[in-house]
Amino acid sequence: MTMKPQTANAPDVEAAHRHHTEDDAATERRLLLAVVLTTAVLLAEGIGGLLANSLALLADAGHVLTDIFALGMSWFALRQARRPADARRTFGYHRVGIITALLNAAALLPISAFLIYEAIDRLSTPQHIEGGIMLVIAAVGLVVNLGIGLTLHGAGHGNLNIQSAALHVAGDAVASGGVLAGALIIAATGWTPIDPLLSILISLLIAASGWRLMRNTVRILLESVPSEIRTEEVVTAMLAVPGVQDVHDLHIWQIASGMYALSCHVLVSDQMLSQGSSIITTLNTLLADRFHIGHTTIQPECLGCDPKSLYCALAPTVPAHDHQH
Repeated sequence: MTMKPQTANAPDVEAAHRHHTEDDAATERRLLLAVVLTTAVLLAEGIGGLLANSLALLADAGHVLTDIFALGMSWFALRQARRPADARRTFGYHRVGIITALLNAAALLPISAFLIYEAIDRLSTPQHIEGGIMLVIAAVGLVVNLGIGLTLHGAGHGNLNIQSAALHVAGDAVASGGVLAGALIIAATGWTPIDPLLSILISLLIAASGWRLMRNTVRILLESVPSEIRTEEVVTAMLAVPGVQDVHDLHIWQIASGMYALSCHVLVSDQMLSQGSSIITTLNTLLADRFHIGHTTIQPECLGCDPKSLYCALAPTVPAHDHQH
């Protein structure tokens, strides 16, 4: 009797892959729509802030700019995830988004500082503000942000990158609500200092977001261990696998959002190749299931590096060249 393993499951695998691809495409469309709507809010609040002479609207427009970036990067990440690696970029194109994030974060900090400076100046010299225009634009911004939140609701289930973008939108809806409350206060009482005060508050939120973004991107570019992973826990779990005597030359880093990689040497006893392969398979499964590390390179060895050296001291390898005098 001839066995044909996996043939019966092939249609199921293809159907699952097709369903996953369709879900990604639908999520991309939602994100693209969210980017378009958020850009419209940015233009409305920017123009409305100038017409109404409202720093709070301009500050909220800066906050909206961070949302555009977050949504755009989520969309970009989905697109790039399907772009294959090549001979020059063996890890693919995911780091393009990280570099863009760093540039965006670097731009947010001076924008926040400028808005705070202008707001402090306005507190000492109050200016006339068109409360009606401010009220209408803030209301439109709040409604659109709530609509974007509904659009993203349920999109990319389990995708932390998209969930983070949705949280950005929720935060901007709260900021728009604050601006709307300020506009109501100005319209009802004429107390204009509420505008620069709101501007300072929103600018501080922008600065905090920019600082967190810069810190996270620098951490990724420095190949630091992801904040969600504890190296000690990884080593302890690997040493608990039967057959693993020691772990050394360990490196754990992050390629992009939610993409973790690991390389290391594991010391095992002198044994058959099939036994060593079984240990590596167990380690790969452990790292993927428990620590969400999907890209691993594990080198088994019986002798080699100093087993007491968990972290290898890297040094540049100087290529041999013919010296001419």
